Amino acid sequence: MTSYKKIKTGATIGTLLLTIMGFYAFSTNNNSKYFKLAKNIELYGQIYKEVYDSYVDNVEPAGLMKKGVDAMMKSLDPYTNYISEAQIEGYRLQRNSAAGDIGVELIKKDNVIIIDEVYEEQGAYKAELRAGDKILAINGTSADGRTIEEVKQALTGQPGSELSLSIVKVGQTNPENVVVIRDKEEPNSVTFSGMLNDNTAYVKFKSFTRNCSGEVVEAFQTLQKNNEVKNFVLDLRGNGGGLLDEAIKVVNIFIEKGQLVVKGDGKTENWKDKSFATPKDPLLPDIPLVVLINDRSASASEIVSGTMQDLDRGIVIGQRSFGKGLVQQTKDVGYGSKIKLTVAKYYTPSGRCVQAIDYSGRYQDGASTMPDSLRKVFKTKNGRTVYDGSGVNPDIEIPKDEQSNVTKSLLNKHLIFDYATSYMEKKPTIASATEYQFTDKDFEEFVQFLSNKQYDYTTESEKMLEKLQKSAEDEKYAGPIETTINKIKQKITEEKEKDLYKNKTEIKKILQFEIISRYYFQRGEVEASLDDDPAIKEALNLFKDKNAYNSILTTIK
Repeated sequence: MTSYKKIKTGATIGTLLLTIMGFYAFSTNNNSKYFKLAKNIELYGQIYKEVYDSYVDNVEPAGLMKKGVDAMMKSLDPYTNYISEAQIEGYRLQRNSAAGDIGVELIKKDNVIIIDEVYEEQGAYKAELRAGDKILAINGTSADGRTIEEVKQALTGQPGSELSLSIVKVGQTNPENVVVIRDKEEPNSVTFSGMLNDNTAYVKFKSFTRNCSGEVVEAFQTLQKNNEVKNFVLDLRGNGGGLLDEAIKVVNIFIEKGQLVVKGDGKTENWKDKSFATPKDPLLPDIPLVVLINDRSASASEIVSGTMQDLDRGIVIGQRSFGKGLVQQTKDVGYGSKIKLTVAKYYTPSGRCVQAIDYSGRYQDGASTMPDSLRKVFKTKNGRTVYDGSGVNPDIEIPKDEQSNVTKSLLNKHLIFDYATSYMEKKPTIASATEYQFTDKDFEEFVQFLSNKQYDYTTESEKMLEKLQKSAEDEKYAGPIETTINKIKQKITEEKEKDLYKNKTEIKKILQFEIISRYYFQRGEVEASLDDDPAIKEALNLFKDKNAYNSILTTIK
């Protein structure tokens, strides 16, 4: 048929080509720096037209264009992307912090979307949904075959609006319809606050959402009412960042008015030497401070921790942070669409950029991270040495726990998650978060639970043995050593069967926290971990020894 769609498509391609030709003529006549750009746009337009006109199968032009644009964006960095007209409403809601959400995290297992975590006092919690519940459909549309991101997008919408979910609850086999109301307000950023001892306040928050700085202040002031607070631990571990202005406000809690916090530098006029400083007098200018970070602390978390380090205002403890020193900005590109584009790098007060991964491909030998030889030295306010190009390196490093192969397999196959789900089904209540213990008897029940489950994994020994066997075959030694290799394989298999018990302490700890989170959510999991947290122990030891605390901030190296 001579349809409206065909007419519209032809007009769209025609408009595209006219625009290209006009741009090309402008560039040629003006000997512009855009000549190469215009030439390649013209080439792209001709290819696009020929594919649409001549390709053997029908081509949907919008879909073809989006794939091309997405590939182009992907070649730049993970944070640059195209937002189509169909996606724009959800983006606007999120951008304006007005998106209604039901407060869940999701996983996908056996092609089924499952609730992994429920946030307290959010819509899903109020509708009595819990971790382990399966989502089959959203407003009558099946979730089968949809990605986690697609389902999360479907769950997001106008604040206060209703969702009808088809849910199979834990322990049930038949689905039921559950109405969930999208929350009008963002969930609290602060997941836990409390006293670590008689005079040390602790606040942990998960992201830099709107007013998270206000939440941090409120949490501190609540603790201050009933305690003699002399020290402060700010926990940014696992905090992936968020709003820049909130990062500046969090810094401002501890840093005087008018202090440079971050500088942005990019190609456009708006981002040339753009500076951001603290806007008002601080609440806590002198309190001894420790900031906790790990490899999942990124962006705004690195602005806060990096600024405290650069200004020698607090001691950073943990593991090296993620290393995201890039700034994104959205730009209109027509027809109701936008691109979110990396437009600048940001720099902490010492002048360093924490960006760890090179997306431009300028490093040699295929390296994606900056070689040590190219890292530049910068100085903190007191003259301490810090480096660029590698995230924020803590003043005191706490080794990261390396999980065993068997533990990784149990987590990757969601078997620890599944066991916690069945555990809660059998036990409606447990002791408080700080008192609950996962016992040896519980562990034996877990081992029995695994008896008919698959959680195979390949050890480093098996990988090396496989390489040896391949080399032996290439060098014609396979026959003489075959018996020996088979004996080694058998021995490795026997030892792997003991891995559950070899790593019992590690597995029990993870199971304990997973189970606590089912009953007491994020708040309970954090509270239960505090007494056995090596980073917090290090912080408390520093607060006890003021000379050691001051020495770290003043020792020039």
